[in-house]
Order: sequence, then C-alpha cells, then structure tokens
Amino acid sequence: MSPIDRLNGIMRTLRNPDGGCPWDVEQTFATIAPCTVEEAYEVADAIERGDWDDLKSELGDLLFQVVFHARMAEEAGLFVFDDVVEAIADKLTRRHPHVFGDEDAKMSGAAQKMRWEDIKAGERKARAQHGVLDDVPVGLPALTRAVKLTKRAARVGFDWPSTDQVFDKLHEEVAELRAEIAAGDLDKARAEMGDLLFVMANLARKLGVEPEDALRATNAKFIRRFGFIEAELAKEGRSPEQSDLAEMDGLWNAAKVAERR
Repeated sequence: MSPIDRLNGIMRTLRNPDGGCPWDVEQTFATIAPCTVEEAYEVADAIERGDWDDLKSELGDLLFQVVFHARMAEEAGLFVFDDVVEAIADKLTRRHPHVFGDEDAKMSGAAQKMRWEDIKAGERKARAQHGVLDDVPVGLPALTRAVKLTKRAARVGFDWPSTDQVFDKLHEEVAELRAEIAAGDLDKARAEMGDLLFVMANLARKLGVEPEDALRATNAKFIRRFGFIEAELAKEGRSPEQSDLAEMDGLWNAAKVAERR
C-alpha cells in the first residue's frame, strides 16, 4: 500500500458514520475551508523560520486538507482524489508547452510567465469566464487579492505608467482619509482606509513586493522590538504598564540601534 493510499484509507475511516470520528463526520467544505487556509499559512511560517522538520509536518497537514476535501467530494458524488491529481497533472502539462509541447524551451523566465498568463486567459475564455477579473479568488487574503486584481487589470493596459502616479494617488487617498476622520464620519473613513490599502497593494505590485510578506516581516520586527522593551523594563522589575510612552519610545529606538550593530 502506498503512503497516499494509506492516508486516503485513514480519511475514509475517519469519515465513516459507523465508528468514525464524530468531529470529522460533521465537517463540510465550508467548515474545513478555514482550516485549509490556516494550514497553508503554517507551511509558509515553517519556511520563513527555516524549520525543515516542521515544514515536513506542515506539508502533511496541508496534504490532509486536500484528502479531506476530496473525500467529502467523493461522498457527494462530485469527484474523487485521483481526479484532483489528474486535473493538476493536466493543467501543469497544458501550461508548460515549452517543456511538454513543441514551444521553445529556451524562452526567458519572464517570457514563460507571460505565456503562462496567456494560457490561463485562454482557459478562462473556454470556461465562458470572459471578464478579466472573473476568477481572482474571493477567499484570498485581501492584500494578496488586491495585487492579483491590479496585476490582471494591468495586463490589459489599466495601470499607472510608473510609481510616481501611484505615489500621487497615495497622497490623495491619505488626504481623503484625514478629511473623513476630521469630519467624524467613520463609515466613510473606513471606505477611504480600504482605498488607501488598495493603492498600497498596487504600489507593492509595481515594486515587485509581496505585501503579505512585507507586512509579515514588519509584524515580526514589531514583536522583536517590543520584546526588547519588555526585557529592558523587566531588568528594573517593571512591566510596560508601569512605564509611559516616552520611555517605551526611547527603548524602541534603542532596539533599532541594537539591530543595526
């Protein structure tokens, strides 16, 4: 028995209403979807930490999510696990004609990426998805989806020529946000905040920066520097609650200096 057959067998047993796990039996596509997203993030986290043993474990967790969804689909008469495998194998073959077909295998990475997007556009047309933005997944993290939306629009010419225009728009959105805050209209301020974040995502795309990665790195930096503040205060037997903003800001700057050494 292959490892994947064993895993599929375990999944069938867990989903068996007669003797299986009650929790697993109760799950649906909708209830498992958040778990699938969470497992994907845990894979990314293991990679970022360089923990390869943990990566092996997290990849297993993510694979289990695929098996879980495929099992529920089989129970519903939709498709089976082998159909999932065949579908991705067919897609990869179709989208790499420079490897599996008769196209030039020596094209540059940029040219291959452009060809990939052209093939995807053809697939959308074949599925009667004629809108440029039709298949950008709704379930993506908002910043990632914003990048994909603007990237897709840029392919048909709807894009700023340079980052200068993006910065102009950024300043405009900041001014509009400040105006709504000053007016005390929080509903409009919320909308303007969304506009500002969307422009930031667009800027990230123009710079070739993945905004989720950039923000994740900044989150880690914030945790690291705030931890420095806590550690310095602890040396005096104090906590942040027993300090004030001026002192903590000074310690924050000290943490920045220490990181540069």
